[in-house]
Amino acid sequence: MITFQRRNALLAGALWLLPLSYLAVFYFYPLTSILAVSFSRVEQSWLEPLIQIVRSPSILRILGFTFGQAGLSTLLTLALGLPAAYLLARYQFRGKSILQALMGIPFVMPTLVVGAAFNALLGSRGWINLGLMQMLNLDTPPIQFTNTLTAILVAHVFYNTNIVLRMVGDFWSHLDPRLEQAARVLGASRWQALRTVTLPLLLPAISAAALLVFIFDFTSFGVILVLGGPRFTTLEVEIYYQTVSLFNLPLAGVLAMLQLACTLGMTVIYTRLAARLSLPLSIRPQRYAQRRLSSWRSRLLAGLMVGLLISLLLLPLASLAMRSITRLEPERGERTVQRGLTLDFYRQLSQNQRQSMFYAPPATAIGLSLGYASLTALFALALGVPSAWALARDGTSKLNRLLDPVLMLPVGTSAVTLGLGFIVALDQPPLDLRDSWLLIPLAHTLVAYPFVVRSLTPALRSIRPRLHQAGAVLGASPAQVFARIDLPLIGKAVIVAASFAFTISLGEFGATALIARPEYPTLPVAIYRFLSQPGAMNYGQALALSTILMLITAAGMFAMEHFRVAEIGEF
Repeated sequence: MITFQRRNALLAGALWLLPLSYLAVFYFYPLTSILAVSFSRVEQSWLEPLIQIVRSPSILRILGFTFGQAGLSTLLTLALGLPAAYLLARYQFRGKSILQALMGIPFVMPTLVVGAAFNALLGSRGWINLGLMQMLNLDTPPIQFTNTLTAILVAHVFYNTNIVLRMVGDFWSHLDPRLEQAARVLGASRWQALRTVTLPLLLPAISAAALLVFIFDFTSFGVILVLGGPRFTTLEVEIYYQTVSLFNLPLAGVLAMLQLACTLGMTVIYTRLAARLSLPLSIRPQRYAQRRLSSWRSRLLAGLMVGLLISLLLLPLASLAMRSITRLEPERGERTVQRGLTLDFYRQLSQNQRQSMFYAPPATAIGLSLGYASLTALFALALGVPSAWALARDGTSKLNRLLDPVLMLPVGTSAVTLGLGFIVALDQPPLDLRDSWLLIPLAHTLVAYPFVVRSLTPALRSIRPRLHQAGAVLGASPAQVFARIDLPLIGKAVIVAASFAFTISLGEFGATALIARPEYPTLPVAIYRFLSQPGAMNYGQALALSTILMLITAAGMFAMEHFRVAEIGEF
């Protein structure tokens, strides 16, 4: 037994070589390069850039808004997500599985698609404003939604509610309901039982979900850029502006380091909270914890929550799809427009009207995005499978306890910061990749890798060690044990992880906006370019591309739900 455990420990250490080498070259090296650029012009003290930031009212205002909007978005997400998690955890009703699958779509939905969807519904050229303008004979949109804080908050709630449903709802559904029943027998009211028994048990899950939502809102980029406008700037957006518009790499580097320090601290706390979710509690299968909707109060709660969730989810996405096939406003130079259904926006995706030799048609972006996503899935699996195996087989070792939060660092790191690091670091031999298309899937792999590990690790941990011991006794090598025992048992988890990486790559925008060359565009980059240009045709093509991206990511999400093991997985 000792020999077997020692062999597992040595093998786990060896399996970390490839993932750590990748992180060293494409994560830590770019970050240290940013640090070097940030302080390259400092003549007096290395604290000078930080002092300049503290003395800058504009930067302090941006920093305050970044924390403020993330905190408010998190509170609103919990306000909607916790009642919904209770409903899905404690009740069984018709259509529940479909609702769960639908609610998973926003989590993998690209932020630019979310921004375009709300723009199509509530923007100045959205359905509601155009309808009201026609009904009331108005010249200007009556509803100001875009370029407001409300738009940012609503989009963040739309985007992150599923995190609360996943992390809190799944944990809640496995808590033994007899604990609450015992409290009720002893005289506690329903609220007292919930407050004194259930909520303390749920606190690690709620805290972990809230912190993860805060991290995502803190580093939000596409939503702020599309729906916030110039009035609302976060650290993420400011780094992008300083890099692309002002070419001020030292200041961008200092801001990136400041943001990284904040997200690093939050990521460390998150990994510790997530580890507490695996502590042995009074856990029972879902079927013992759920009951039918029998009372009018439970039916009213279910009806209100389902209606609210469906409205929040379907109205923007349906508006996006319908607006992409509807002509409602004239093109530049036109006085009148033939209103009605049209496929012109989709037809124009494959045309180069200006005949520019540097112009890449949007259809090219679709093919390139699919290719990048496929490579990202392969790269992420090549890194994630050995990491997950090492964590699952020898998770209690000091090495794995140290490396577990390390592999989560890319999640807490701004995608824009990663893109800036690639620009600064990977421009000299032997890593001169600035002009290479391979830079895009390499960057996407950094973002997808932690999610692949978190998808595979619980599945590998669920395999009984006796199976590995039996294989070793029969003379099987570790590779044979993995191929003949582990791989067949985690096949579904591998498909889920690959789909996760694929969809994440399709929607990644922050890093890609900095490193993508004009001849190698991705779908999000093409969407943002069209949204940034005036004209009904540009706007329509942006919505058409957003609809295509929405359908592809939705298909990926339904695939993940189909192959996902219900009681295993963190996301």
